[in-house]
Amino acid sequence: MNSTERVRNVIQGKPADRQPIYGWVSANLEKEIRDVWGSVAAFEDKYEFDMAHLFGGPDTFKGDVLDRVRAKNEEMTPDLLTEEDIFDSPDRTADYRGLEEALRFHKERGRFCYVQTPGFFEQFNSVFGIENQLLYLAMYPEELEELYRRQADWTIRFAGHCIDLGIDMIHISDDWGAQKDLMFNPSLWREIIYPNMKRVVDYVHSRGAFASLHSDGCIMKVADGIVQLGLDVVHPWQESAGMSYETWLEKYSDRFAILGGVCVQSAIGILPRARLEEEIRRVFGLLRGKRWICCTTHFVQNHCSMEDLAFAYDLIYRLARQ
Repeated sequence: MNSTERVRNVIQGKPADRQPIYGWVSANLEKEIRDVWGSVAAFEDKYEFDMAHLFGGPDTFKGDVLDRVRAKNEEMTPDLLTEEDIFDSPDRTADYRGLEEALRFHKERGRFCYVQTPGFFEQFNSVFGIENQLLYLAMYPEELEELYRRQADWTIRFAGHCIDLGIDMIHISDDWGAQKDLMFNPSLWREIIYPNMKRVVDYVHSRGAFASLHSDGCIMKVADGIVQLGLDVVHPWQESAGMSYETWLEKYSDRFAILGGVCVQSAIGILPRARLEEEIRRVFGLLRGKRWICCTTHFVQNHCSMEDLAFAYDLIYRLARQ
C-alpha cells in the first residue's frame, strides 16, 4: 500500500496498513530545517510523509482593478466590487506549471496530493480586512453573496484544472472560527457561505476527487452543516478551541475524516518533551485506527526547536507503525 492508497482508505473509513502522517512545517521553519536535514523535502522523506500540501496556480484577483477601485474611493466596500470585473482568469496553462512540477515530484514518492484554494470569507479578508468584512456581513450581505458566488465560479474552474493534472483533493481554506465560537452568525453562514461552498464540493466530487476544509478555531455550530456539505476531510478538528475528539468520534467520525492532532497552540514547540510525549500518545490512543491523518493543526511556529521537532516526529513515526 503506497501513501496515496493509505490516505484514500483512511478518508473513506477503509482499513489501512498504518496511520498516515503529515505535518505543516515549511512556512516558518524552512531555513532551520534546511540547516539540519538539508531541505524540507529531505525532512519529509526521512519521516515518510504520506501527503503533500501544494500551493500555486493563478492569482484570483486582478490586482490593477483592485488598486484602481481603492484609489478612487475612501473605503473599499462590497457594493463597489460587484460593479467590477475583479477576477483574473484561472484558465492559463502556464500558471499551473509550478503545481505540475510539484505534483510530479510528490507522486514519484507515492504521496496523496492536495492543493489549497481560498474559500469565501477568508479570501475577501485580503480585500477588505477581517474587521471590515465582519461589519460588511451585516451591512452588505447581498453584495457579499454575489462576490462569493463569483468566487465559487472561479474556484470550480481552478479545481477542474488541478484535477486534470492529477490532484487528489481540493483543500478549501476558509477560516470561520475564533477560539470559542464562530466569528459570525450561523444563519449568515448558512445563507451566503454554505450554498457557494456546496457548489464547489459537489463539482469536486463529480470529478472523482476529495474535498477538504481548513478552518481555524471553533466551528461546532456549523459541524452539522459540514456534514451536509459533504466535505471529506476537516483540518483541524481543533481541540484547543473546544472541539473535543470525543464529540467527533461520537457524532461525526462516520461522516468525515480529520487531519490534525498535533496542536501548534498547546503542544509542539511549547510543552517540555515528557509532556509532549504524553500528549502525542494520548491523541494516538484516542484516534489510532479511526478516520484520522496525524498532522499538525497549522504551520509549526518558529519557536519550535529542531530538537523538539525531531523528538515529536520520531515518536509519531513509531506510533503510526504500531
